[in-house]
Parts: sequence; C-alpha cells; structure tokens
Amino acid sequence: MLGYGTLVLLGVVGLWLLALRRQPRHWGEEQARRTGRRWLVFGGLLLPFGSVAVLLAFGIPAGHRLLPLPLEGPQPMRVDVVAHQWWWEIRYPGTGVQLVDELRLPAGRPVDVHTTSRDVIHSFWVPRLGGKIDAIPGRTNVIRLQADAPGLMRGQCAEFCGDAHAHMTMQVRVMPADQFDAWLAAPRP
Repeated sequence: MLGYGTLVLLGVVGLWLLALRRQPRHWGEEQARRTGRRWLVFGGLLLPFGSVAVLLAFGIPAGHRLLPLPLEGPQPMRVDVVAHQWWWEIRYPGTGVQLVDELRLPAGRPVDVHTTSRDVIHSFWVPRLGGKIDAIPGRTNVIRLQADAPGLMRGQCAEFCGDAHAHMTMQVRVMPADQFDAWLAAPRP
C-alpha cells in the first residue's frame, strides 16, 4: 500500500509540476467541456476504481491468511489469550502451560489465537505478524498468525482500555519448530 500510495503521489505531483510550467491556454467552450470530461472520467472514475482494484488484489490474500479457515494437512496449533487490565494471560490448551505477557510461537506453523477478555474490550495485535482482533468479554474471537522466521517481536493492546493501556504489551518469541516442541513438552514445576 505504501508503494502504491507513493506512486500515485508522485504521479499527482508530476502532473501538478507540469501544469505549473505550461502557459495558460484560452480554450473554446467545447474544448473546455471535453477536457473537463476527460478529467472526470480518468481522474474521478478510472484512477480511483483502478487504485481500489490494485489494493484489493494485494489486501484480500493478506487478509485471507488471517482467517481461521480449514486447512489441508496439519491443523493449526491453538493458543488461548485472555486479556486483563493490563496484562495478557497466554494458555496452551492440553499442556498446562500458562504464561504472562509472553507469547511463544513455532516458526513456519499456523497458530489460531483464540482471544477473549475478563474485563473490558482490548485488542490483540502483533504488528509484525499482521492483523489485530478485539478481545471482548463473554466472546471468543479467532485470528490465525504465522511467523516464518524465529525472532523476538512486540505485541500490544491496540484498544484504549484504561489508564495503564500504554503498558499492556507482551513479548512474542518465535522459536524454531523443534525447539518450540521441546519447550512445550518440557516438564513444569
């Protein structure tokens, strides 16, 4: 989107600079009407519709990856995230593993994150992994995330949830899949 927006901006600035350099013309009424129609058709209809089509061509596949749709082959791992004022509770169902303000994910595997809240509306967001989803009391929303490479990321609440909202962050640790499996299976005290 940034690249396409930059391209459109450069095109508009180029046309503006071209218009500044040209000497004013005295057109007849018919020529002025024709020119006005061209601007309306190309600048008011074709350019916006073309822009929206290009952005949708890139945006729909990106958004589609975030939906928890059925997959062929191995199914996504499930992680439950419960938002509290002002911390995150992360649970890995069936394992007994529970973390506070830290989400661990396997690299290269899809993970369905089931979010809910205990108090007010929060918004679960890991900017480097894409989309965000609201955590609403009494309701569970699901978003699919997939990190392709190991590393550390920051997650945060993206919905104002009270006076300590700015401090409601989490560390997201993406681990190689084999290390993640060993960590998840390790005995806990």
